[in-house]
Amino acid sequence: MSTSFSSAHRLYVKSLYRRMLKNELDWVVRRDIWRGRAMMIRAEFERNRDVTEPRALAQIFEKAEASLASRLHPDPYIPPSMPGGTKWERNIPPTIAPIYDHMAAAHH
Repeated sequence: MSTSFSSAHRLYVKSLYRRMLKNELDWVVRRDIWRGRAMMIRAEFERNRDVTEPRALAQIFEKAEASLASRLHPDPYIPPSMPGGTKWERNIPPTIAPIYDHMAAAHH
């Protein structure tokens, strides 16, 4: 990548690349198959590496975002201990508040 690109541009390209890889991993769990797809994604990024004209870049990004949006997995993988994962807050510690005895309160 040329040094004329801003750090924001580089961060955006990295983010797009990572999102594409992550989405592909949501579709293909087996790493050996995913690796081939990851290499195809990388090749696409490399093919556009030397594009410096802003309008051409905008078109490339627009197509890439549209492609990603059309291929987003309906139920993406979430690591178990992350928010939304299967283990998230499974064993929440009990509250420290005093225990309220509903039966005793009903008899008073």
